[in-house]
Amino acid sequence: MGQTDTLSTAEVISSGKRANGDRCKSCGNGHRTSGQRLGLERLELSFNGLASERTAGQLAERLERLGGVKEALVNPITRRAVISFDPGVIGAEEIVHALERDERLEVGRTLARWHLRVGGMTCASCARRIEEAVLRIPGVHGATVNPAVDSLTIEYTPRRTDLSAVRRAVAALGYELVVPAPAREGEPAAPEPSALYAVEFGRLMRKFWFAAAVSVPTIVLSYPWVFGLGGLLPRGSGALRAAWALLGLLTLPVMIYSGGHFYKGFWSALKHRTADMNTLIAIGITAAWCYSTVAVVLPGLFPAESLAEVFYDVTAVVTALVVLGQALEVRAKGRSSEAIRKLVGLQPRTARVVRDRREVEIPAEEVVVGDVVVVRPGEKIPVDGEVIEGSSAVDESMVTGESLPVEKQVGDLVIGATLNKTGSFRFRATKVGKDTVLSQIIRMVEEAQGSKAPIQRLVDVVSSYFTPAVLILAILGFMIWYTVGPEPRIVYALIVFVTVLIIACPCALGLATPTSLMVGIGKGAENGILIRSGQALETAHKLDAVVLDKTGTITKGEPSVTDVVPTDGDEAEVLRLAASVERGSEHPLGEAIVREAEARGLLLANPSEFAALPGRGVEAKVGGQSVVLGNRRFMDERGYELSGLGEVAERLAEDGKTPMFVAVDGRVRGVIAVADTLKEDSASAVRALQRMGLEVVMLTGDNERTARAIARRVGIDRVLAEVLPDAKARQVHLLQAEGKRVAMVGDGINDAPALAQADVGIAMGTGTDVAIEAADITLVKGSLRGVVIAIQLSRATMRNIKQNLFGAFIYNTLGLPVAAGVLYPALGILLSPLIAAAAMAFSSVTVVSNANRLRRFRPRGV
Repeated sequence: MGQTDTLSTAEVISSGKRANGDRCKSCGNGHRTSGQRLGLERLELSFNGLASERTAGQLAERLERLGGVKEALVNPITRRAVISFDPGVIGAEEIVHALERDERLEVGRTLARWHLRVGGMTCASCARRIEEAVLRIPGVHGATVNPAVDSLTIEYTPRRTDLSAVRRAVAALGYELVVPAPAREGEPAAPEPSALYAVEFGRLMRKFWFAAAVSVPTIVLSYPWVFGLGGLLPRGSGALRAAWALLGLLTLPVMIYSGGHFYKGFWSALKHRTADMNTLIAIGITAAWCYSTVAVVLPGLFPAESLAEVFYDVTAVVTALVVLGQALEVRAKGRSSEAIRKLVGLQPRTARVVRDRREVEIPAEEVVVGDVVVVRPGEKIPVDGEVIEGSSAVDESMVTGESLPVEKQVGDLVIGATLNKTGSFRFRATKVGKDTVLSQIIRMVEEAQGSKAPIQRLVDVVSSYFTPAVLILAILGFMIWYTVGPEPRIVYALIVFVTVLIIACPCALGLATPTSLMVGIGKGAENGILIRSGQALETAHKLDAVVLDKTGTITKGEPSVTDVVPTDGDEAEVLRLAASVERGSEHPLGEAIVREAEARGLLLANPSEFAALPGRGVEAKVGGQSVVLGNRRFMDERGYELSGLGEVAERLAEDGKTPMFVAVDGRVRGVIAVADTLKEDSASAVRALQRMGLEVVMLTGDNERTARAIARRVGIDRVLAEVLPDAKARQVHLLQAEGKRVAMVGDGINDAPALAQADVGIAMGTGTDVAIEAADITLVKGSLRGVVIAIQLSRATMRNIKQNLFGAFIYNTLGLPVAAGVLYPALGILLSPLIAAAAMAFSSVTVVSNANRLRRFRPRGV
């Protein structure tokens, strides 16, 4: 917390990185899909003020009309635009200036986000007041307060507002904005949440111990006959009245020191003509103290039977119990934020880099892009990069949730904060500071934990009416008991008044949802599942169907050799000859054959007289032999006898594989099958989803035959094949029209519209930035197992929230009538304010503790 994130810096974020891609058509929903073409650069912008899919489409068209802009993708869900442009024709600044002329938009360069901490909040009413006050500040576009972590997240336009305006608005409400001196890059930076909670816990415990110390003599002197002191302090005696007068003086510091924050909050709420928990507690303990003081100083004002006792013990003990409950709540909140603390703790402090041909150890934050970093066994990788020398196995479980180490070779990417296990290697830094995968994960988790689920907004509305309703009920209870109650009526009326105020504090209600969301989202991050918002987490538990893209989602996304069937039993020779022909080929199938041969350690020859025949195959001379590699049509044209391999090839094709015949000197020697192979856990993940009662659908642009073959292997019955990229979103919409809540899982640029159309979009972290940007949930590892865990986690979190809300509502539903005295006529039971205070404190601690049970969440069946 306490950091500023610009949603976009209006600069080219992928300069130097070029890719080939095909242009996709508009999906009709305001999105444009884009592949990055050769020589183009990419600009990402965020914006505010986009009202609909239609205006998103208009914005995309306007962008593409700018000279030099080739393609644009505009996502109204995430409020981001991804623009491919020719830097030789138009610059990034020109694109931004063109958009800034539209008064309806706040263009991303000027839209930023603060994550701050607010001190002094006590309940959901506080959160709502702060949100409303901050949203009134010019230039603030969004404000979300999470009472579970005392956080305030603000989206704002820097040129129209600044931190001082926010600080003034929060201070005017009686709260403290916790923002220390600016850190690097001019951003406000707060201390670790755990440290702040530790300080707050210590402060509250000091207040509690003071109130508790005063409470002991207060209880004894309030009821001396209960403790065997009736002889020294008989009822009605001057000595007892003098002891009570002393209690008035003893409990006054308790109200001022231990309960001072209640009065501060009460006064702030009063100035803004509202009420919150502080209002209830302050009025309750003050009413008890004032009655007792007047009864001691001016006893003639009350009937004699009402002077048998005073309520100084209520003032002291209630203050002590409420403060203790707040302290325990703060400690539980600290445990709830453990996910962020763990992630931050993963960041290594130092890095060993090569400078002037020497290895130098420097702070990790000083590593710059392009540095060559040296990593030895047992060391953490300091930043993201690409291996340039050496090899090793890297434990990436802390980021991806994958338990097994991942082998890394030259050319592979490594993730900062992961642990090098065995070998030494060098890598070139590609992402540092805020751009590393870990930093992005931390930012996403913080933003998600600060967001609200739809169910929380309903709770906020209920809470805003709850406190005034309790005040009215307390006054009505006092009036009824004072009018028709038994003698001493004033005493009974006062007990009911104070007890109703104290037992009804809406703390538990306000904490029920955000605390569970925070723990659930943090638990997702520990399993390599990044959940963008509370709304996504809530929606995921209602899903009816999961739509899976095939390539890169169910399958690995690259072809590999699956079968080598020789006619003479010499499998290695058939593969060697085929790979030798394809050596240097850029065709994906040929590359797959070469990779397989190299993996088997086969010695390849250099081909000569190479010729490629499009749609048929290739031929070349290998070691003096004429080798032909191609499909059945090619073999038939050459008149080659298939040597019984025709049926084998047909069977391989039925399984969704591509068979290629190998002929040597005019005789077919074997068949090699290549296919996009399944990910190891795809089949088990599909079975797990089906066991959870979800319909699983495959959506792919591949031909029907291949799609059906893959679907059979993973157990999917419903297949939507030969779907063009721009029609994927429509297929998701048609499933929604059947009354289903649909999740879409994909990884490609052409999946982005469908991800945005779905009720929950789930992107593979191994996929494109555009797909990840359009998704609600990102799976860092890129495994379908993450889909299962995400849905299970959503269900567990919502179950936990419902338990919390049920407990909070039941507590208030049962507690208020009992506090008002409905059991007295039948059973003679009238709730003590002391018991009410203990029950109120216990309810909040129970809710937070129950939410923390989610930390023990373990995925099942995957």
